[in-house]
Amino acid sequence: MIKNYMKSKVIYLSTASTILEAAAIITKHHIGLLPVVDDQKRLCGVVSLQDLLSLELPAILTLIDDFDFLNDFGAIETTRPTFREVTRPITEIMEPPTYIFEDSGLLFAYSVMLKHNLYDLPVVSKDMLLVGIVSRVDIAVKVLSNWDQIREIPQ
Repeated sequence: MIKNYMKSKVIYLSTASTILEAAAIITKHHIGLLPVVDDQKRLCGVVSLQDLLSLELPAILTLIDDFDFLNDFGAIETTRPTFREVTRPITEIMEPPTYIFEDSGLLFAYSVMLKHNLYDLPVVSKDMLLVGIVSRVDIAVKVLSNWDQIREIPQ
């Protein structure tokens, strides 16, 4: 079961958090996904590193499919969203969560990650309470640790 391999100490945001608070947490803890929970700690959404970085991308990228012909987007390192943009509630940019229940199996969790192109996945109880987060690395460590038991079958 995934609850045996997940991280139970989860860094998360409340629905009252701002985009700026999310950026500060991601920067401080070097993480790529933040679950968003309500006052009862029920999972409501997620904010990813990509959601935040997209605030830096030029608006033209949403208008064209093929931007490979552009050599440069400008000095993104010196651009910043406005104060008004980053003080908006996190609920304005959070995405609906993809999650698994704590009694799910390892390979099921990995399959969900592959299907949705995720590297981290919130884990919830039957009551939708956030109880952990599992990463592809967590799953791989468990699965691959059993490979030392693989033996050649005599012919």
